[in-house]
Amino acid sequence: MNHARILLVEDEPNLRRTLTDLLRSDGYLVESSGDGVEGQELATKNPFDLIILDVMLPSRDGFEVCRCLRENGVNAPVLMLTARNELNNKVQGFKAGSDDYLTKPFETPELEARIEALLRRASRGARNQLKSYDFDGIHVDFARSELTKNGKSTALGEREARLLRYLIERKGTILSRDELLQEVWGYKSIPLTRTVDVHIAWLRQKIEDDPKNPRHIVTVHGQGYRFGR
Repeated sequence: MNHARILLVEDEPNLRRTLTDLLRSDGYLVESSGDGVEGQELATKNPFDLIILDVMLPSRDGFEVCRCLRENGVNAPVLMLTARNELNNKVQGFKAGSDDYLTKPFETPELEARIEALLRRASRGARNQLKSYDFDGIHVDFARSELTKNGKSTALGEREARLLRYLIERKGTILSRDELLQEVWGYKSIPLTRTVDVHIAWLRQKIEDDPKNPRHIVTVHGQGYRFGR
């Protein structure tokens, strides 16, 4: 029996009830809210293993809620639900600190698979993971999800930090998008998604002097990405 605690923040009453019933039938412990501010308060004051967060919410939209949660040290995986399919909205969600997104309408097996992948990834032990790393005048503190370059500190989203750590731990190795989706995002089957490319682009903005001509996170055309030359 799965006893992971899930917070569902969705303003559409029928969908909220349907998803709550579905997740409870899967064995999850579920709390729900239909309001952005209330959902943020619940997530800040209570420990959850996963947060499902709609983008369009009253009081405060999902992007702002996610951003505030990360700023307040809430590290639970966030799965964003959006009725918008444009890339810029997905990028906005990742920038705010979300871990994955699902576009409405969606099939329940896909939602369940995304939840399982996020929970599986979050549950993996971190005993042997890199805690910090220095290169080319840049210091990365993985414990704090923070990068310092030229004396300026920048927060890393949880998924950004995991992706960067995975790349650094395998420095010099070409890593395919499929491997990154499996090992960093926790997918068993590989979806058609630009998630990896979006996160790489954001990391380059924070690391590279010239993101269009990267020196550290290099594209190996037709194969994937590599940290270091």
